[in-house]
Amino acid sequence: MDSTATEIAVIDGWHAHVYFDPATTRDPAAQLRDWIAARFPDALLGRWHDVKVGPHPQAMYQIAFPNELFPNLVPFLSLNRTGLTVLVHPNTEDEVADHLVHALWMGAVLPLDASVLRSKKS
Repeated sequence: MDSTATEIAVIDGWHAHVYFDPATTRDPAAQLRDWIAARFPDALLGRWHDVKVGPHPQAMYQIAFPNELFPNLVPFLSLNRTGLTVLVHPNTEDEVADHLVHALWMGAVLPLDASVLRSKKS
């Protein structure tokens, strides 16, 4: 067991992935996106993906944000996700650990396809 703690300085920002069903929950996902855009102008809202993309098992859009927004944006997501599933993860040099080990889930924990992620170990 490694007795050295990982310092938070390795975090180079955060991603939140808001999952939705294009047929049934796109409207609440759009409302949440609008609220985020209005309140967090330093957050970068990614494109809508109506199909699986990367490791994500269903439709989603990404929110990229700097460390400084974490204390306000993550609680906002928690209170306003309207039943949507949200994955929040740090961005470090290890995409596998970021998505599978260090991830914060709001709602259901969805199965991610780790085969498309880069690991620091490889």
